[in-house]
Amino acid sequence: MPAYKDKNGTWYVSVYFTNWKGENDRKLKRGFKTRRDAIAWETTFINKHTGDLTMTFAEFYDVYKSDLEIKLRESTWIMKANVIETKILPYFRLKRMCEIKVADVIAWQKELMCYRDENDQPYSPGYLKTIHNQLSAIFNHAVRYYDLPSNPAAKAGNMGREKHREMLFWTKAEYLKFSEAMMDKPVSFFAFEMLYWCGIRLGELLALTIGDFDFENQTVRINKSYQRIDGRDVITDPKTKKSIRTVTMPDFICDEMQRYFSGFYKPKKEDRIFLITKGYLHREMRRGCAETGVKKIRIHDLRHSHVSLLIDIGLPALAIADRVGHESIDITYRYAHLFPSKQTEIAQKLSLERE
Repeated sequence: MPAYKDKNGTWYVSVYFTNWKGENDRKLKRGFKTRRDAIAWETTFINKHTGDLTMTFAEFYDVYKSDLEIKLRESTWIMKANVIETKILPYFRLKRMCEIKVADVIAWQKELMCYRDENDQPYSPGYLKTIHNQLSAIFNHAVRYYDLPSNPAAKAGNMGREKHREMLFWTKAEYLKFSEAMMDKPVSFFAFEMLYWCGIRLGELLALTIGDFDFENQTVRINKSYQRIDGRDVITDPKTKKSIRTVTMPDFICDEMQRYFSGFYKPKKEDRIFLITKGYLHREMRRGCAETGVKKIRIHDLRHSHVSLLIDIGLPALAIADRVGHESIDITYRYAHLFPSKQTEIAQKLSLERE
C-alpha cells in the first residue's frame, strides 16, 4: 500500500475502492505527518469498505454507527452510544474483531460485575444486562452483514438480569382525587386529563398540535413524539408504526380541550399545545400525590391506568390495543392478570357437553 510525499512535506494516499452503488470510486486523503500514519489510515479505510474483520473493534464500531445511526431515533441512538462508548469500547477498542474470543467477553463481564462506585455499590442486574445486550448487538451485526463466523457475546451468555418493574396503576377514584389537586394549574390539569383518559404516551402528549384535534369528530391524531435533546426541541416519529393512530376522545375531554384552546392567542394549527417539559410534569405528579395522599406512580403508569380502566369496563384486547398503539397480543400478555378469568366458564361449558 503506497503512500506519497506531498510538495509541502506531508504524506497522502490515493485509494481505489467499490462504493455502495457497485461503482469504482477513489478516495484521496492528504495531510499526514508521517508515511506510517498515511498507510494506517489507508488500511482502516479499506477494511471498513470491504468489511474485512481484521479491523479493530473501534473501527468496526464506526461501521456499525454508520449503518445503524440513521435508522434509529436520535434519542435512542444517544442512549445506545453512551453505553457502548463508556462501558464497551474502553475494553475492546484495540482488539481485532476476528480475534475476540468468548474468554475475552467473560473477562470483560467479570470486570463489570466486580465494579463498585464510591458508595461501594455495584451496577444493577438490569444495567449489566443492558450493557451486555449492546455488545451482543454489535457482534450480531458483524455476523449478519460482515460474515463474522459467530457471536462470542452470545456464546458467553448474558450477565445480570432484566428488571421487571411492578405494574402500578390508579383506579378511577384515585385519579379523580389526584386531578382535583391539579385544577389550580390549568396546563397541568389538561395534560393529565389527556394522559389518563386517552392513554397516550408522554412524548406523544408533548408533540400534540392544535391541528391534531378534530372536535367535530371528537378525535385526536397521534403521529409524532417530542424529545428534548441537547437543549433542542426534537419532533420524531412515534415509538412504533402501530403508534400512529386516531384516538376518539370522551365528550367531556372534547369540552375541556376546547376550553383550554380558548385561552390561546391567535392559535395556529402547527402550534404545540403543551409547552412544558417532562420534568415539569414529573414534579407536578409528585406534588399531586403529596397533597392528596394518592400512592406514587410513574407518569407512564397513567397509561397502565387507562388500559386497566378499559379492561374494567369490558373492552376486548383488540380494541384496547388499537386505542393505545399496541399489538393485541401485547395487551393480552402484559395485562392478562387484569382480564376476568374465563376458566370457570370454559369448564362449565365442557361439563354441559359431557351430559
